Amino acid sequence: MYSINSITVSHHFVIAHSLGLCFGPAPQLHGTTFVVEAELRRDALDADGIICDIGRSLDLLKTALAEFDYRNLDEFAEFRGRNTTREFFACEVHKRLVRRIEEGALGSQASTSLRVVLRENQVAWSAYEAPLG
Repeated sequence: MYSINSITVSHHFVIAHSLGLCFGPAPQLHGTTFVVEAELRRDALDADGIICDIGRSLDLLKTALAEFDYRNLDEFAEFRGRNTTREFFACEVHKRLVRRIEEGALGSQASTSLRVVLRENQVAWSAYEAPLG
């Protein structure tokens, strides 16, 4: 039988961006608030009975999102020519979290995977998940 343990932390950020013409009413510059959930998973709890420190996890998420908060994504050189959709941005947030985890932001705790969910509203959301390490 397969089992996994997980914790999830959540934070929000506000951005501006524009999308391509294939996006109905939202092709022009507009603002949005994204709520991001970062779920860290591991096969077994550590000796202290946790997956990782929840405070460090929340700090990690806030730090990863801070560079985008109240910014126009169209002004980021790395996003030039890309549609910064929920799907695209869930992957981008995931990459930034993984980089910081690999740099030791959560200490030596060994999470096995990370799932990032980006919610713009209660009707639709996007997720990106991949193993760590």
